Amino acid sequence: QVQLVESGGTLVQPGDSLRLSCASSGEPLDDYTIGWFRQAPGKEREEMACISQTDGSTYYPDSVKGRFTISRDNAKNTVYLQMNSLKPEDTAVYYCYSNGNWGQGTQVTVSS
Repeated sequence: QVQLVESGGTLVQPGDSLRLSCASSGEPLDDYTIGWFRQAPGKEREEMACISQTDGSTYYPDSVKGRFTISRDNAKNTVYLQMNSLKPEDTAVYYCYSNGNWGQGTQVTVSS
């Protein structure tokens, strides 16, 4: 079973960059497609990025395309979400997801 642990969330200023990590303590993450989601207060959880198990292809919604990058380090069994040019509307709890399993989330706050 995949057990996911996110880290890296913190308070940053608009325009800053931040890298989130999603580590697995169970099965290798390269066996699965991995997604990053976020949920802001009062809003539904939405998908921010996805990296395919099969060919490493990626997906981003228009709201973050060009600013966010998902990548995986199979040797470290970790998937990353690099976030650049952060905006206040990026404030949310960020979760990674794979094969029916969610992590506990990490809080990202973008504020001056």
